[in-house]
Amino acid sequence: MTGRLLTIGDEILVGQVVDTNAAWLGELMTGLGIRVDRADTVGDDRAAIVERLREGLRTAGVVVVTGGLGPTHDDVTKSAVMELFGVGSRFDEAVFEHVRARFERRGLAMAPSNRSQAEIPEGFEALPNPVGTAPGLWRGADGTHGILVVLPGVPHEMKTIAVGSLVPRLSSIEGRAAIVQRTLLTTGIGESALQERIRPVDHLLTDDVSLAYLPSIHGVRLRLTGRGPDPESATARLEALAGHVLQRAGRWVYGEGEDSLEGVVGRLLLDRAATVAVAESCTGGLVTHRLTNVPGASGWVKGSVVAYHNDVKRDGLGVPESVLDAHGAVSRETAVAMATGARHAVGADFGLATTGIMGPGGGTPDKPVGTVWIAVALPDGANRAVMLRLGTDRIRNKERAATGAIDLLRRALTGLVEDDPGFVA
Repeated sequence: MTGRLLTIGDEILVGQVVDTNAAWLGELMTGLGIRVDRADTVGDDRAAIVERLREGLRTAGVVVVTGGLGPTHDDVTKSAVMELFGVGSRFDEAVFEHVRARFERRGLAMAPSNRSQAEIPEGFEALPNPVGTAPGLWRGADGTHGILVVLPGVPHEMKTIAVGSLVPRLSSIEGRAAIVQRTLLTTGIGESALQERIRPVDHLLTDDVSLAYLPSIHGVRLRLTGRGPDPESATARLEALAGHVLQRAGRWVYGEGEDSLEGVVGRLLLDRAATVAVAESCTGGLVTHRLTNVPGASGWVKGSVVAYHNDVKRDGLGVPESVLDAHGAVSRETAVAMATGARHAVGADFGLATTGIMGPGGGTPDKPVGTVWIAVALPDGANRAVMLRLGTDRIRNKERAATGAIDLLRRALTGLVEDDPGFVA
């Protein structure tokens, strides 16, 4: 069964609001065995809504619409639906009572326009909205049209109705395939290089098995999808692909699904009863910020020093003046000395350091903007460091350098540093 998503609102088209509803609904419907083949956005234009709905209901088994259910003049979704089906509306007393009681509980006077939210198009069922005033709408398939669902555009209202009312209904529909997905999270390797590492993979990709590359500033997510007549066959197809990917690119895979890199590192440190100290120059505290975003981080983050000025590198971390004079603040030697100094300063098992040129100015022919050294000091006294060549955007460079540093610690904790040719001892 195929699904279609339609988001309504001028505010989305002009960029004032980011459409997160379609992404959330797409994931939800995929998990229910409904293959979403298209997601569209239209403004608050009744004729455009009618045309898009007509097309969607003609070709898809389920169409889910979000937005335009409020009581103001620009909320035209219900009127578009009634025009499409040539129906009027009925007044739903239960919905009206819910709206009235909600205003009363909050000590607010209900505007007359809110009465319109109890006007339900004929042939539709009202889906309760326990966290708002606009109910969702459900119209079952009739042999000519597929299922039509209309939900509020406010994300928490949309999600509440979807989970409470939409999921039970869609779960009982026949004709849904089993769809199983895994998302493998990678970092430290670009999209093209990752694709080359995974090849050859075409023999595993079919209409029922797919692999998508989803790059971001922090790495590449690999979305693996398996489809089949039942969950067992879909899972078997998916796992064959996952095994291939992990065999060829496993060293860059740090987690799955909702994992964060810093969360994974925190678990690794916790498992070893180990701690880390951080010394940051170019990242200005961002590494520490991300590590301490993880609940329970006090169990493994011992402390940090933002050594932005050379005086702090020297006096606070013990970086020798001779190292700074001979090699400069942005160098392997300084990064290693910073990591070692942080480790000893607070008595941590591991030390982690960053130093670089974030831009847009400050570069030299030998050390252009985007040159970053990251280093880790290990419990046995060994040190590892790597140079990153980033871009010229200051904020992106800070983000990427922080990710590189946290991943360097992950590699040290999992024994992936020694045999990685990208790392220089």
